[in-house]
Amino acid sequence: MDKNKIKKYAINARTELINAIKVKLATLGIDENEIQDKLSISTPDKEYYVDDNEANALTGAQIGWRKDIVAELNRHGYQEDSKTAYKDFVEEVAYTWFNRIIAIRFMEVNNYLPSRVRVLSSEEGRNEPDIINEAMEISDDLGGYSNQEKELITTALTEKTPELMDNLYTMLFIKQCDALSEILPGLFEETSNYLKLLFTPHYDRGVIKELVNEIPEEYFDVKREGQVQIIGWLYQYYNSAPHEEVVNMNGKAIQKDEIPAATQLFTPDWIVRYMVDNSLGKYYLERHPDSAVRQELKYLLPDEIKAINENQDIIDYKLLDNAMGSGHILVYAFDLFMKMYIEQGYSKRDAAQKIIENNLFGLEIDKRAFQLAYFSIMMKGREYDRRFLRRNPTTNLYYFEDLHVSDEFYNFISDKVVRANLKKVVKDFSDATELGSIIKIDESIDLDSIEEVVAGLDFESGLDVFGYKKIQKQILKTLKIIKVMTTKYEAVVTNPPYMNKFDKTLKKYLRDNYKNYSKDLFSVFIYHNVHQLVKGGYAGYMTPLVWMFIKTYEPLRHDIINNFKIDSLIQMEYSA
Repeated sequence: MDKNKIKKYAINARTELINAIKVKLATLGIDENEIQDKLSISTPDKEYYVDDNEANALTGAQIGWRKDIVAELNRHGYQEDSKTAYKDFVEEVAYTWFNRIIAIRFMEVNNYLPSRVRVLSSEEGRNEPDIINEAMEISDDLGGYSNQEKELITTALTEKTPELMDNLYTMLFIKQCDALSEILPGLFEETSNYLKLLFTPHYDRGVIKELVNEIPEEYFDVKREGQVQIIGWLYQYYNSAPHEEVVNMNGKAIQKDEIPAATQLFTPDWIVRYMVDNSLGKYYLERHPDSAVRQELKYLLPDEIKAINENQDIIDYKLLDNAMGSGHILVYAFDLFMKMYIEQGYSKRDAAQKIIENNLFGLEIDKRAFQLAYFSIMMKGREYDRRFLRRNPTTNLYYFEDLHVSDEFYNFISDKVVRANLKKVVKDFSDATELGSIIKIDESIDLDSIEEVVAGLDFESGLDVFGYKKIQKQILKTLKIIKVMTTKYEAVVTNPPYMNKFDKTLKKYLRDNYKNYSKDLFSVFIYHNVHQLVKGGYAGYMTPLVWMFIKTYEPLRHDIINNFKIDSLIQMEYSA
């Protein structure tokens, strides 16, 4: 796998997507400094914002879509800090489309699309993707067509003018994304209207054409080099520019929204295998000393393994990556679990669903990384079961969101104890996208009672002008995250964030909750994660080596030496 090709493509794709979105926003009278009012030449049916060019006029539903864009910008804080809000919004739109394009490419190469028809390329080598020429045949797979859409298909394929073909491809691409939302809701949320206005997919130029032409197809093929390597490296290289920008800030504190760019690094394959083989793998061998799985553990250290007489069902083994990034560790753990399940007599199809629903757990502060981790895990299930995506499996992967609840929402909760406990949870998770997995949980709170009461609240969607249903959904998701955070695991394996330039919020939280370990986030994770283990469980990390020598980390060393056992340790070079 030529990483230079991947890096070049990902960096260029990010730049192209961001520039295209900015150009489109400019035609809507929106930039980082102001949101313009419509021009006086506008009519009730047509709105103009920059000139009287008909190509830039908004008509019909597009008028409302622009209002959605303005609302999203305001949600990002445009009125308080227009430049930051504009930048964050553009980044969000760009990575949403990037993730979708990468996911569709992976699915079409492996023939995982429900229609079995390619969306970005042609198996026959045609200039147009197969979805264009087979549009009428796959109507049901795309949710059916309106009369207007049918007319567009017929007219475009007859006349084949560039404008009509672009319109046809945009329509089909978005319908494919929305159809995939039914089987992959964690990545393909139903396309917001404003997203349709800000990105036009082209099959004959731009990021899609470059992906097909510049990245060899075998990089996506699971029978060859595919899956986690290509998805993980594309994600890391896509973020390489913001990463360099943040880490070279000359000692400035890293702000909340900069943490993902500063800390996310794709973990090389051999390191993932070393960590998982010597944690989950070794835990299993201790309980199955005659297992043939031992031969599969290429990076298991050749130490004597003492048998433990403990009859634990494989379905009860749990592995957590609480800084999961794009999911590399979880994907390899899936493969290892599959070997264990097969040895225990399960079919591959049954094992795939049980692994995802019972054995793998992941947490992440960055939604875009979560989307790719979720996608990678779902594709592992699809690899072993053709109908896997139609079975609606439940994953245990989550991304953190800041939790804010209006005073009015609390008025719907009559039980004073439940209301007080919910307020504690909301306070703890108000900065969840910054604190993430290291949030200290008050385990005296009865989460089940909160869940029962909040889930029982009934808000009619059509009348929910205050967004109570959205708050309800977010609370219930946060309660699920807390359950993941408070569970004990047989293995906790991660490449934690390396960061020691904290803003005031994070610095205070670390000082109040992890004072002896607060020199760097990675040391907090070392301390935190060993306390999430069952007795006899293993925590695996890739971290910088400074914790072994520098005086600042002495309390961490004492805690490990006095309370735990170092099973294996590799000191890598700084350049590693």
